[in-house]
Amino acid sequence: MLMLQSQPAEILSAGAFPAVLAKRAGGAVELDHFDSTDMRCWLTRGRSVEQATELARIWRSYPDLPPTAPLVDRMARGRERIAAMKSLNDAIAAKTEAERQNRNFAFMASRAQEGTITDSEIAILRGRDLHGYDWDLAVAFASGWTAAEAGWEHRFCADGTRRQEAKRAAYDRGFADGGGDQGDLFDAARRSNLAAMRKDNQRPIEAPALVARPAPSSWPKPNDHARPTRWARRLLIVADATIEEVTPGLMRVSGLRLIDEVRARHGTEAMTIVTIDRHAGFVVTDCPVETPVPISATRADEIIADPSHGDALRAILSGHEIDDILIAVQGDYLRIVDAFASALPLCANMERSRNSLLQQRAQLRCWLDRGYDGTDNLGAGHIRWGKAIKGLTGKLGEFTARHVGPAPKRGHLIRIEADDGKPAEGYATSTGDRLAPEIIVSNKTNIRREMAAALRAFGGATRLMDACG
Repeated sequence: MLMLQSQPAEILSAGAFPAVLAKRAGGAVELDHFDSTDMRCWLTRGRSVEQATELARIWRSYPDLPPTAPLVDRMARGRERIAAMKSLNDAIAAKTEAERQNRNFAFMASRAQEGTITDSEIAILRGRDLHGYDWDLAVAFASGWTAAEAGWEHRFCADGTRRQEAKRAAYDRGFADGGGDQGDLFDAARRSNLAAMRKDNQRPIEAPALVARPAPSSWPKPNDHARPTRWARRLLIVADATIEEVTPGLMRVSGLRLIDEVRARHGTEAMTIVTIDRHAGFVVTDCPVETPVPISATRADEIIADPSHGDALRAILSGHEIDDILIAVQGDYLRIVDAFASALPLCANMERSRNSLLQQRAQLRCWLDRGYDGTDNLGAGHIRWGKAIKGLTGKLGEFTARHVGPAPKRGHLIRIEADDGKPAEGYATSTGDRLAPEIIVSNKTNIRREMAAALRAFGGATRLMDACG
């Protein structure tokens, strides 16, 4: 430790200087002195016995000169002590490096024993065993070997550390051992073709077997891409429980009462509705008794273990031609449906509701919008909706439904336009009823639904009359 000549004489030398403040019993605070000439001080700081002994000996052999000594002498003493420590510091660095390399090679050996080692890691061990490389040179050897095996070009990347020439030589040897030839112009192309046919040492990952009948829990959510389906060809599976949901904002959302949503649509009486009853299993009922308590996991396991419930579901669906299915259950109810998925028919549209109650309600309405009684023609396809902030618009084929704004007297005005931007006049349904291009909606919340119904009505209409009717 260097000190100025003007430093007071009472200041302690570096051989014994205050290090930390240690609290003693009784509340007194004393200075804990670090004595560099004492081996025990080095032992408490992580040094081994040999290192601590050598450090203490060097500090005793080359102690700090008193502050009154000339500055040149004190600096010379510091250089002498550093020179004496060089062999010890080199031995410590060599020991640390040897421990690092041993740990790394031991890790590679453990991966080889477990059978999880890769080709490039095998090349590291090969470089050590065949050429006696240490860890850094073995890694360079493996990089060259991997480049040759993979069909890459010879490209050694200097990392800025020491021993660059030795690493380059190890990379070149690994590249040559891997089959690379720097003198061949077409070497990379030849090796890349071979690499495409080569298999590594790892067992190929077995691709999961494709399931011929996907589980209902994996079915997608409803959308309006599918074509409309008659109510008589639709199947809805519901539960006997109405569950309420509390959002993170502590706002209570009313329970999803599916039957109320379904019966609000005209023609749903012809649809098949199957309820999962906790006592009877699969039953057909128009007005199931809903309870706020869902089925227990134990009772669900009992239903799953009883194959008669699958037979009951097959008996319910026998004689029905189903083209559209919606699974509107969650949790343990969905497990029951998955267990008896073989009883469900395979059809064009197989969907299930998911996520929060608000999203499930929107998905149910989207699915219900695709149903019709079969007496009219409806346009199929996805309705492209515009942003409501600029005026809600929806497009289906050549028709555009636009929310114009307030109606002249009361309500909200919706206008259906053709490709030319003019009102879509002169269109009629399959029964000959004329379709009005302007619709007045009394409730603003029904604008989107009415626009979708109008677009599908015009999409299935025929232009039989001119603009005058």
